[in-house]
Amino acid sequence: MPKFLLLSLMLLTMMGCVTVSVIPKTSPLQEVVLSGEGRDKVLLVEISGVLTSAKPSGVLDRFVDRLSLPARFKEELTRAAADEDVKAIVLRINTPGGTVTASDILYHEIQELKKTRDVPIIASIMALGTSGGYYVAMAADRVVAHPSSVTGSLGVIMLTLNASGLMEKIGVRADAVTSGPHKDMGSPFRTMTDQDRAIFQGVIDSFYARFLEVIEQGRPDLKPETIRQLADGRIYSATQAKDHGLIDTIGYLDDALELAKKEAGIEDARVVMYRRSGGNHPNIYAQGTGGPGRTDWAFPKLDPVSLLLAGSTPAFMYLWLP
Repeated sequence: MPKFLLLSLMLLTMMGCVTVSVIPKTSPLQEVVLSGEGRDKVLLVEISGVLTSAKPSGVLDRFVDRLSLPARFKEELTRAAADEDVKAIVLRINTPGGTVTASDILYHEIQELKKTRDVPIIASIMALGTSGGYYVAMAADRVVAHPSSVTGSLGVIMLTLNASGLMEKIGVRADAVTSGPHKDMGSPFRTMTDQDRAIFQGVIDSFYARFLEVIEQGRPDLKPETIRQLADGRIYSATQAKDHGLIDTIGYLDDALELAKKEAGIEDARVVMYRRSGGNHPNIYAQGTGGPGRTDWAFPKLDPVSLLLAGSTPAFMYLWLP
């Protein structure tokens, strides 16, 4: 903002002519019609970026109150559940996955919606629908993958950092006083012991078993032993995923929308999306919530400095992180 405009705004505010909110409140969701006509609606819901329960962070987020992904997702599904004209939902998925908890929350909210509304839910995997992204897709009734999409990476990874060697080189030592030998397990300031690793592995195995269970529920035609063979962490192209039975069909977002209408038993429908003020002109490939924010996926910063500054707390992830 130019200096003279900022100065003018400050003067007007001091004179009582203008009321300015330093941190704008989150505006209500607005329904935007993307295409089609008629009373019936197909709701397009966006699931993109690294899945996390944390609020978005950045320079603009100091001045704009933005909801976390689970909060925004639940808000959209709650509104859809109350709208009898919403006859089907398409989940537009473009994510490498994310934290175990965030992935499970999104999956849970879709399952809760199914308890109140009998509407077909179609997952449309775009460029990326791996790990936690695929986990969420398992709550849908059908899964469509873009011809050039990548999916798979079914499993769990724990992220941590060992900086003990670096600390020794620079002559710095961190001492921790704990109530038990494993209280500081995963600390970047000491080497992980075999017992520590076994404990972490037990937690990971538990999360992995839950992932397998979710796939079994979402892919009932696949045998449990087949799922376990496929869930070794490798990625799959859309064609490979189709051949293995991990998805139902290969197609574009338009195909997923048409499939949603077909499953709902309707011919004409408006494709709608929920957004907030400040977004760009809406279409089926546009961001759903409006305002500042990215629509593409990106890996989180995992350089040593960032991890150290963040405390390097071990993170359990349903995430493809090569």
